[in-house]
Amino acid sequence: MSAKGKNPYRKPDTFTKAAKAQGFPARSVFKLEEIDRRVRLLRPGQRVLDLGAAPGSWSMYAAQKIGSKGHLLAVDLSEIRQAFGPNVTVVRGDALSLANDALALFAPYDVVLSDMAPATTGSKAADQWRSYELFDRALSVAEALGAPGSAFVGKLFMSEEFQKARERLRSLYDEVRVIRPEGTRSVSSEVFLVGLARKQPSP
Repeated sequence: MSAKGKNPYRKPDTFTKAAKAQGFPARSVFKLEEIDRRVRLLRPGQRVLDLGAAPGSWSMYAAQKIGSKGHLLAVDLSEIRQAFGPNVTVVRGDALSLANDALALFAPYDVVLSDMAPATTGSKAADQWRSYELFDRALSVAEALGAPGSAFVGKLFMSEEFQKARERLRSLYDEVRVIRPEGTRSVSSEVFLVGLARKQPSP
């Protein structure tokens, strides 16, 4: 909430209007589009896991990029109402629990995505910590189910935990990028940490 009591997220901006015009349920699609453009993330034939996929914009975009020979698994605790093509499987369940056998349906994955953010509480410190926990748990899923050479994209609110998150990512991937897409609102502290070329797991 801004100082004047106005919610900066309520009024549709240029990105929100463009997303709706192109048939995407949320403006977040343009963040993934920019990340994809900058690191060449998505390619035809890949297997992709989208953690916390609702309302479905990232899954829609990724499914278009991987094409009919690829497959995407979209997982969320909430119902995903967006319609997808045959190269997408939707599962309603815990995207962060490795006890959820459904996560491994198409493993190992070439790309693991997480645009998850906590429901904000009004406490900046608490929200930052919860964001870090979501990022860390999503990275654990990528560590377990990502193929050697695979990629990971995870959202994180900037905080004291940023360095810890980046160092863990560096331990798992040959290249790490930090990207704040143009579509990120000016009032947001979010960044995306991208891991490229997953290292071979230790025996």
